[in-house]
Amino acid sequence: MKRLALLGASGHGKVVADAALIGGWDTVEFFDDAWPQRRSNGPWPVTGDSAALLARLQDFQGVIVSIGDCTVRWDKHRILQAAGAPLVTVVHPAAMVSPHAELGAGTVVMAGAIVNIDAVVGQAGIINTGATVDHDCRLGDAVHICPGAHLSGDVRVGHGSWVGVGVAVKQGMILGERVMVGAGSVVVQAVPDGLTVIGNPAMPIGVRKT
Repeated sequence: MKRLALLGASGHGKVVADAALIGGWDTVEFFDDAWPQRRSNGPWPVTGDSAALLARLQDFQGVIVSIGDCTVRWDKHRILQAAGAPLVTVVHPAAMVSPHAELGAGTVVMAGAIVNIDAVVGQAGIINTGATVDHDCRLGDAVHICPGAHLSGDVRVGHGSWVGVGVAVKQGMILGERVMVGAGSVVVQAVPDGLTVIGNPAMPIGVRKT
């Protein structure tokens, strides 16, 4: 029996669990640091916190961090990685990932998403519902491409960046680390590390502190 442990009992976690079960995992079990106050996530029980998961790694054939926040997800991913957890990817059967693309451990690809040829997605990434990552894109670790966002070919996105719902990114653009692109924005020029940009064309409104 293939058993998957998910760390993070959130709405995002429910979507990951659903994708995993549709994709062939037999059971999922949630862990969350809000336990024991949080005891369920949708139809699934929450059975312990991070420490409980670390103590039970041998019980699971796969482990994944199902937390939307890029910084928290990366921190938890690194802790599990250091502990030797069997970190896996989850790809919804209704997604299309080229056999010539690469997905890092801990990455999830949701229904309707497309990852095209020679794209590389780092560890602990989220390619969310209906998003597209076109040919030759390079995404760092802990990147979140939100629902309906579209990266044209040969786009670079740095570690921990968040590309919001419905964003369009022009071919060849470079987004630095810890960048946040607001929903519906159109990126037609490079975005340096740490900036938050919004609008059409996307323009800076501030610098992220973390």
